[in-house]
Amino acid sequence: MMVKVCGITNQADADAAAGAGAIGFNFYAPSPRYLSPAEAGQIETAAGVLRVGVFVNEPRAAEIAREARLDVVQLHGDEQMGPGGFRVWKAYRVTDEFSIEKLAFQAEAFLLDAPSELYGGSGQPFDWKRAQGGERKILLAGGLGPENIQEAIRTARPWGVDACSRLELRPGIKDHERVARFIELALTA
Repeated sequence: MMVKVCGITNQADADAAAGAGAIGFNFYAPSPRYLSPAEAGQIETAAGVLRVGVFVNEPRAAEIAREARLDVVQLHGDEQMGPGGFRVWKAYRVTDEFSIEKLAFQAEAFLLDAPSELYGGSGQPFDWKRAQGGERKILLAGGLGPENIQEAIRTARPWGVDACSRLELRPGIKDHERVARFIELALTA
């Protein structure tokens, strides 16, 4: 089970997420969790933890990814392809028109999230049954926290899970107890 803790903005939060398989840095300037590539590059991660960058229609994604020492580029906008040289995860909003069978982007994995007015997560769950099926790697996102992660995994059977806002004390600052509990519950689901 790939467990990703997103919205990391500081070293203490990265350390708290050391048991996860991936941590996410947000490079979308309107986000309250935004940090610069240089700031992300200075945050150290535990061995084996993937460094994932969240991007929205960013033409400099490859340059930023190199500066921030990323392993994965996660695309949330209207991109038609990912930058070369990086693993790519593509995010989709699960609207009424969404169909898992229509995922056609060239990506290693697909992050499925609830629709929102802004790019990125809304902190709200969607009907997890909509994420079932198919042979693709699915990262389930949207309103996940310790209180619902095991039910979400049992329902959708995803390759991975991604959480952010329900693990925070306030935007950009993690609640380390909730992070640890989320990781533990996701890995034992």
